[in-house]
Amino acid sequence: MAIFDDEPKKKSRPHEIGQDLSLLSVGDLTERIGILRDEIARLEAELQTKGSTKSAAEALFRRG
Repeated sequence: MAIFDDEPKKKSRPHEIGQDLSLLSVGDLTERIGILRDEIARLEAELQTKGSTKSAAEALFRRG
């Protein structure tokens, strides 16, 4: 039936911390793990950047 071919696929909801995982498929779980790992890497990179900036500022003010 052509009616169903034109309908857009439903987008999965973003992961919410603490949500019920029992309704997710193995594929959904694997996809979310990948998304969360990417997000952790992004957060760690930002943390490192902020740490470097803080260290540089502290070194600057210690000189005086």
